[in-house]
Amino acid sequence: MVGVLETQIGPVPVVSAQLSSADRWGGVKVRLDFGRMDYQVEPGLYALGVPGVRSPILVTANYKLSFDSLRRHLAGRDLWLLVLDTRGVNVWCAAGKGTFGTDELVARLRESGLARLVDHRQVILPQLAGPGVAAHRIPAATGFTVRYGPILAADVPAYLDGGCQATPAMRYRLFPWRERLLLSPLEVLLAVKGSLPLFLLLALLFALGPGDGYLRRALAHGLAGLPVYGAGVLGGAFLTPLFLPWLPGRAFALKGAAAGLLVAAGLLAVLPCRHWLQSGGAVALVAVLSSYWGMKFTGASTYTSLSGVQREMRLAVPLQLAVGVVGLGCWLAAGLLSGG
Repeated sequence: MVGVLETQIGPVPVVSAQLSSADRWGGVKVRLDFGRMDYQVEPGLYALGVPGVRSPILVTANYKLSFDSLRRHLAGRDLWLLVLDTRGVNVWCAAGKGTFGTDELVARLRESGLARLVDHRQVILPQLAGPGVAAHRIPAATGFTVRYGPILAADVPAYLDGGCQATPAMRYRLFPWRERLLLSPLEVLLAVKGSLPLFLLLALLFALGPGDGYLRRALAHGLAGLPVYGAGVLGGAFLTPLFLPWLPGRAFALKGAAAGLLVAAGLLAVLPCRHWLQSGGAVALVAVLSSYWGMKFTGASTYTSLSGVQREMRLAVPLQLAVGVVGLGCWLAAGLLSGG
């Protein structure tokens, strides 16, 4: 906020189109999973510049990265920004979850007092909000009509300058490998944070071999498990999004498993196991871990729908659990049979 705009409905917060160093640092932190679920702005009406009765109304989510992405492309313009309460979720995911939805849009339009601030009745929504909003219901409920702007915030200035007409290029979205890898660091951090309890449990299980030397066995097998776990994360969090269009199948769990098998083959080539059960367990564990982390990418991809994700999870999760148990059993059995 850089001030307030006094209007007939009361003061409206004014925001800047320039991102501060704190904004940029906050964006870095949230991508590293620091305060990710709390990175929000207060829902409601904001002013950019000095908007008036004919200024466009743009609608966005209260996820701060979405809000920042929009405003930083609108320098020098006078606009109204209507922020919906999407529980701190971005536009695309919130539309799928229903929080960027018809009822929330209707409620915010009524509460904002925009009907008294503008002499037109048009709001502009991001194109990716389409799955969550029944546009035909908005006029009867609020008197406003809905237009869908471009997919990218960077195209909004050209869209506005073109009379709110989107070109075919604005409606079409590529998903290049650089963007597919954008969330990989976050997934790796989540994998590392969640791995400590797992390794403590495995260390206790690995110590159950015959004879003495419990600590030695726990450390030996536990350390041997680190490359296996790392290989699974590498396959699912990096190789799956990187080679997504070329991996077999439509399901992300299957694509992740395929990437995991490739990584497992390379792992066995450089780190040969002492027992065939250990080799089989390593392959199974790498494949299932890669499948799991690959499946998590469904929430970041424009290739999927909510119903498709739910259907895939119902099929994939039981299989992942079963293969994981078999792989862990083989690994433990190899430790017992080899005597540590």
